Amino acid sequence: GMDGAPLPASPAGLSAYVVVSQLLGLTLLATMGAWLGRYRGGVAWHSPLQFNVHPLCMVLGMVFLQGDALLVYRVFRHEAKRSTKVLHALLHGLALVIALVGIVAVFESHRSKGIPDMYSLHSWCGMATFVLYLLQWLLGCGFFLLPGASFSLRSWYKPQHIFFGIALFALSIVACLLGITEMLLFNIRDSYSHFVPEGVLANTLGVLLVVFGLVVGYVLTRDDWKRPPLAEELALSMDFKTLTEGESPGGGS
Repeated sequence: GMDGAPLPASPAGLSAYVVVSQLLGLTLLATMGAWLGRYRGGVAWHSPLQFNVHPLCMVLGMVFLQGDALLVYRVFRHEAKRSTKVLHALLHGLALVIALVGIVAVFESHRSKGIPDMYSLHSWCGMATFVLYLLQWLLGCGFFLLPGASFSLRSWYKPQHIFFGIALFALSIVACLLGITEMLLFNIRDSYSHFVPEGVLANTLGVLLVVFGLVVGYVLTRDDWKRPPLAEELALSMDFKTLTEGESPGGGS
């Protein structure tokens, strides 16, 4: 029966992929820190180093935390759906706040140095991604967290939410790659082609971003790793057929 039955184990391989994703994420942040600390003078607010807050915040918020927010439904498979949803929304919200700090940093840095804003491909992709990410978060909270959205409306919106969630994560990584390239061309244009250590380190950061994205994307798109609906969620859903005919949800008893 459902009562008192042990929780099914996570699918084989899922835990390993999640651990790898977290190690990659932490390596990403350490590599970014090493680049800024070793070659770009570190990070400070209201100083010539204010710009450096931007790449750090964007990688932390829009890549690492966004990736973890997407993994919440795979990792917390047997917790109440409501608390999993709240954690998903909170992590995305935290990512947004950190990204906003990063955006303020680059605008203030540009203003203090007299550099024009929003002319590069990186800035266009990055700002579009941030604005869409904010919109996605607001819509997600509106449809799934606040009471009021009907079941049919949620069912209609859910596939769009899932698609744009993965698409915005991919776009965030693309924007970071463009930003890394731009930073290298601004800072070491003449020596970059000589395989200087800073160029190699920054390229390595870019490769780590791509690999992190691929690992998270793999976990998210494996059908058999999706979160199984809990008994009470099935009872609440419109599909009463399996329950009324005495089959247990999910096939096994």
